[in-house]
Amino acid sequence: MNRETWEPETGKLFDPLAPSGVHPYVDKDLEGAIAVGSVSRIAPVQPIQLHYQVAMSKPESHLFEVTLHVSDWQADTVLNLKMPVWTPGSYLIREYARHLQNFSAVSSAGSPLPWRKVGKNHWQIDPQGNTTLTICYQIYANELSVRTNHLDSTHGYFNGAALFFYSPGYEQNPIRVEIIPPRSDWQITTTLPAIPEVTNTFEAIDFDTLVDSPFEIGNHQLFEFEALGKPHQLAVYREGNLESDRLISDIQRLIQVEANLFGGLPYDRYLFLLHLSSHGFGGLEHKNSCSLIYQRFGFRNKDKYDRFIQLVAHEFFHLWNVKRIRPKALEVFDYEQENYTPSLWFSEGTTSYYDLIIPYRAGIYDIRTYLNGLSKEISRFLTTPGRLVQPLAESSFDAWVKLYRQDANSPNTQMSYYLKGEMVSLLLDLLIRERHSNKRSLDDVLRLLWEQFGQPEIGFTPEQLQQTIETVAGTDLSDFFQHTLNTTEELPFDQYLKPFGLRLLPDRDDSLPVLGFTLKTEQGRDVIKFVESGSPAQQVGIDAGDELLAINGIRISADQLSDRLRDHQPGDSLQVTWFHQDELRQAALTLSAPRPTRFQLIPCDRPTRKQEQLFHGWLGVSLGEIM
Repeated sequence: MNRETWEPETGKLFDPLAPSGVHPYVDKDLEGAIAVGSVSRIAPVQPIQLHYQVAMSKPESHLFEVTLHVSDWQADTVLNLKMPVWTPGSYLIREYARHLQNFSAVSSAGSPLPWRKVGKNHWQIDPQGNTTLTICYQIYANELSVRTNHLDSTHGYFNGAALFFYSPGYEQNPIRVEIIPPRSDWQITTTLPAIPEVTNTFEAIDFDTLVDSPFEIGNHQLFEFEALGKPHQLAVYREGNLESDRLISDIQRLIQVEANLFGGLPYDRYLFLLHLSSHGFGGLEHKNSCSLIYQRFGFRNKDKYDRFIQLVAHEFFHLWNVKRIRPKALEVFDYEQENYTPSLWFSEGTTSYYDLIIPYRAGIYDIRTYLNGLSKEISRFLTTPGRLVQPLAESSFDAWVKLYRQDANSPNTQMSYYLKGEMVSLLLDLLIRERHSNKRSLDDVLRLLWEQFGQPEIGFTPEQLQQTIETVAGTDLSDFFQHTLNTTEELPFDQYLKPFGLRLLPDRDDSLPVLGFTLKTEQGRDVIKFVESGSPAQQVGIDAGDELLAINGIRISADQLSDRLRDHQPGDSLQVTWFHQDELRQAALTLSAPRPTRFQLIPCDRPTRKQEQLFHGWLGVSLGEIM
C-alpha cells in the first residue's frame, strides 16, 4: 500500500500516516508525481469516474451538501483535490475554499480514509488500496452575487468554481452532477445536458465546462423562446416589475444584432439567468449562458431599463469576446492563482463600447439616448482623477489587486480598464471608419479576431491583437497604442470626433467652486466619502470617513452643499468644521476654480458634407437629427 503523497512545499513525498515524532518525508522516485500548479490540460493516462451529488436538505442553513464519488482510481496513488481560488470572468482571488466545512473521506465499504490538508485549497486522500472513494463536504452559501453561491428557503444557486473540486491532471475528465432538491416542486435550470433516463443528473465534458455552467434550483419563472432558430431560456428568480414579453422581445433583438456582427450563433442553446434583488447590479459571462443580477423594480423607469438592456448586451457579447476570443493568458485557466494579462482593456473595454451601441443598433433606444449615454461615459472618464495616474495596460494587469478592492483613495490612483478601454475602443472605431469612409470599422476587427482566434479558440497575445487591429485599420498604430495603453496623457477626443461632425463641450451650468470631496448622508451623519488628491479639502487634513458638521459656523448637509457653494467664488475662504474620528477639527479652506463635471457631445457648427457622410455611415442618421 502506497501512502506517500506529493508535498508541494518541499518537492518531496510525504507519508500522512507517519507516527508522531518520525520524520514524515521519505525518498521516493518522483516519476509520475502530480505537478502542483500545472495548467496544462493533458488527458489522464487512466480515466476515472467522477460523480458529484449536490443536496440541500436544510436550505435555510445555507449549506450545500456535496458528495464526490470517485471510481476507477489507482489504488496505490494519493488523490489530490483542489478548489479554485477564482472564477473566470471575475478577476479576483476569492478563496472559495474558505466556505468549505466538514470534509471527510471514506472507502466503498464506508471505512474512514486518512486525509490531510496541505494548502489553503488543497486536500490529499490516501486511498489505502481502494479504487472507489467517497468525499463529503459542505459549502456555506449566503452571498447572492453572480460569482458566488446562494442557498436559502427560496432557491439554490451555485457556480462550479465555488462549489466543486478538481483533481490535478484530470481536468479533462467528464464529470456527472446529480442535484437532490429539498422539495419535489423545485426545478433545475442549467446549460449542462441532462443524462437521459437518470433523474436530475447532468454531465460536463470537463472541469472547465463544469465551472462555466451555473445552476439555478427552485421555483423561478422559466421562459422559453427562440432566436435565429435556436432555443433560449430566461430564468427569473424573485418577483419584480419586469415585463417578460417586452424583455424577451428586446433580448431577441440584441441576439440578432450581435449574431449578425459575428456571422451566427456559436451555441446550440443559451440561458439568461436573472436574479432580482433590492439594489444589485452585475453580470458574469459564460460560454452558453450568463448570470445577471438587477434591482427588482428597475424595469419601468426608462433610464434604468436601458441600463439593464446594456448589461444584457454586455454579457451576451462576452460569449464571443472573452469566452472564445480571449487573451493567451486566459487560453488555459489556472484556477490556483492570478492569470495576468494586459489585454483586459479589449476583453472588457471593447465589450463596454458595444454594450452601449448595440441596443441602439437594435432599435431599443434612439440616437439621442445613445449619444447621451456616450456623453455620460466620457464624463465619467474625464472626471476620474486616476486616469492621470494609472496607464490602461497597467490597469488591466493589476485587476487582481486593485479593481475589485476599492478603497477611499482608489479614484485618485486607479483607472478602470472597462471605462478607459471603452474610450480607446471608441477612438479606434472612429479612426478606422475615417480612414476607410465607414467601409471598415471595429466590427471588422472583431470578425477577424473571431476567425483567427475565436473559432479555433486560440488565445491571442497583445502583439497579435495590435497586429489584427492594424490589419483592419491599414496603418501602423504603434504610436496610438503607446499613447493610449502605456501613458496617462489625455485622450484626444476632439481629434477623432471632429471628422464625424461632433465636438465635446463641458457643461458649465453645474460648475461650482471646488472643495475637493464628495459628501453622503448616512444614518443621519454627513460623511466624507472621497477626498481628491491635492484638493483644498486634502490640504487642510479632511479625510475620507470624516463627518462634516458646518461651513462658516452653520450646519451643513449633503443635500445643501451645492446650494451653499453657489454663494461663493473661487478664492473665497470658508471655515469648515468636522469630526476626524472622535476629534473635533476646524480649518480655513480656500475654494479652488470650478471644473466641469459633465460633458456633452454636440454637432459642430456648419458641418461639412464629409462630416455628414461619416456621421451617417457610423450611426445611420443625419447630424441634423440630433441638433
